[in-house]
Amino acid sequence: MSGLPVAGGRETAREMWRLSGGHRLRLVATGVLGMVSTGVDLIPPLAIGYLVDRVRTGTAGAGTVLTVTAVMALATVLGATGTAVTVVLATRVYHTVLATLREQLVGRAMTLPQHVVEQAGTGDLISRTSDDVTAVADAAPAVIPALTVTAFTIVVSVGGLAALEPPYAAAFAVVLPVYALAMRWYLRAGPPVYRAERTAMSARTQQILESQRGHATVLGFGLAEQRHRAVLAASWAVAVQSLRARIVQSMLSARLNLGECLSLAGVLVVGFVLVDHGMSTVGGATTAMLLVLRLLGPVNALLYVIDDLQSALASLSRMIGVVTIPEVPDGGEPATAGVLLRGIVFRYGDGPPALDDVTVTIAPGEHVAVVGVSGAGKSTLAAVVAGIHRPEAGTVTRPGRTAVITQEVHVFAGTLRDNLTLAAPSATDRDIRTAFEATGTTGLLDLLPDGLDTVVGAGGHPLTDAQAQQVALARLLLAGPDLAVLDEATAEAGSTQAGPLDHAAAAALAGRTGLVIAHRLSQAAACDRIVVMDRGRIVETGTHHELVDAGGTYAELWEAWRG
Repeated sequence: MSGLPVAGGRETAREMWRLSGGHRLRLVATGVLGMVSTGVDLIPPLAIGYLVDRVRTGTAGAGTVLTVTAVMALATVLGATGTAVTVVLATRVYHTVLATLREQLVGRAMTLPQHVVEQAGTGDLISRTSDDVTAVADAAPAVIPALTVTAFTIVVSVGGLAALEPPYAAAFAVVLPVYALAMRWYLRAGPPVYRAERTAMSARTQQILESQRGHATVLGFGLAEQRHRAVLAASWAVAVQSLRARIVQSMLSARLNLGECLSLAGVLVVGFVLVDHGMSTVGGATTAMLLVLRLLGPVNALLYVIDDLQSALASLSRMIGVVTIPEVPDGGEPATAGVLLRGIVFRYGDGPPALDDVTVTIAPGEHVAVVGVSGAGKSTLAAVVAGIHRPEAGTVTRPGRTAVITQEVHVFAGTLRDNLTLAAPSATDRDIRTAFEATGTTGLLDLLPDGLDTVVGAGGHPLTDAQAQQVALARLLLAGPDLAVLDEATAEAGSTQAGPLDHAAAAALAGRTGLVIAHRLSQAAACDRIVVMDRGRIVETGTHHELVDAGGTYAELWEAWRG
């Protein structure tokens, strides 16, 4: 599996710039407020330095101490208030943009061609819409203060050092290459590690999903131990990649501690030299040290948060990689109501052709059944007609409004009404009852405790396989597509439900073009024409009576089915 695309740095920046289009004025106001707030925070170190100098000269009295204390308290309150407002404003913009991105991500994911998702693995897509979204959202408490208040604090504090005595700023600037080298190393070593960690998480999700979805097969073939080992191996791969990420963090910490030590030592030495030569006061040196101490925390916080930022950016790039997947034609060309397949070739991976030079024409309003032994290519043909699979050769022409019902019918968690109006949001209760009457399944409503308001699906009233298929057929009728593809849509019905479901399927197909992958040959016999497939090729075509009289493959299948 190659996985879904991951957006590059420029593409991610371009998409985020587009998403922030309606919030830029607020971002500018947030930046101005952050700068002012951090400027106010410079007052306490300056006030302490002033007080130290007054004490040394013997001119500090009770009034001086009280004044300095009041100024520091007021500056602290104003600075903290401004900082809090800055963080709140930035957080609101952050989560608003993230919510928009998440909606676009889910919207694009729901419209991705099935062959794209299958090739990448559904675990990859689910990981991006869950783990990656969570990683970006959880980064907010650390990233937002670092990118607002902390960054402003560094800029303002360095400016304050330069204004106090340029040598102090120079002493701190000399150590900046240590931090720069640390970040250069980290930005080179960190992103690949985090991408590998996210990829391992996607692989783990895929293994867990396959074990859950194939639970019956796992139990039936005694594969529990094998699946356990596969999930365990994928989980250990995540643990290994997570350990690599923590090692990178520890190595970054060592480099930051070295920079902190050199910063303090450099400013102390410069302060000693300046005071010794009368070029600065003890109060000035005290202010410089307080500013540097005040700087070290934000500098380390900013560099530490790069760790969270890199992880969030890795997830953000994966999310935007899905959002920006271009709309690629599915290989079909719209038609009025009919279907035309010409020279279709399709294969799964590197395997033999599942469809080999298949040509089929379905006239508008015609119902065509496709039959054949297991593995003949029936469901593959249905998927190509529906646009789920793209052929590697040949052309497909079909109506723009196409609906598909497969053997695996899903009942969504919610009321029965919600399940039926998914494909027809404007449908009324009257429309729903009319659809049930047309398909002959009004008895289903009488069996449910609350009628259309009955909660079904996960955690709700359980529906049998036959009832779920009835709901799906009624939903198709409400959607009113031009082309309906039924891929063994009534195969799960027992013998007692076969007749009613065949009647419901016929009602759903009435008045529209239909392609039926027939599980029971009684369905095929009721269609206008039958296509017989074998090993990916069409071997016979004709009406039921024509094929029975011909005595070929279909006739043999019909006799076996009747027997």
